[in-house]
Amino acid sequence: MPDQDAHLERLRAICLALPGATEGGGVGNPSFRVRDKIFAMRHDRHAEQWSVWCKAPAGAQRTLVDADPVRYFVPPYVGVHGWIGISLEVDPDWDFAAELIEQSYRMTAPRTLIARMEDGNDR
Repeated sequence: MPDQDAHLERLRAICLALPGATEGGGVGNPSFRVRDKIFAMRHDRHAEQWSVWCKAPAGAQRTLVDADPVRYFVPPYVGVHGWIGISLEVDPDWDFAAELIEQSYRMTAPRTLIARMEDGNDR
């Protein structure tokens, strides 16, 4: 059984390193937001099987699910809007997950915060 506390801490570190990112409750447990818009969330997929959901660039959802349906899935409700689910039950590729989460953040954050990232002024 994966160490879900360690996974949550890793997810938290990835998300909260992004400019203006905050953690809160709501849809996910927890949800990560930028300016009150969710860009990532931890979600209970089935009876304590945790996953991360985030926005995905156009075409990425289908490509990932087709390539590795054990690790990636189309989440309910938000999947129709292009979000991707990343299972935390299968040894997560945290570097790739961080890339997906950053892309989701970039799809959500205002340009001023994205510019801060690009200037190296992360917070």
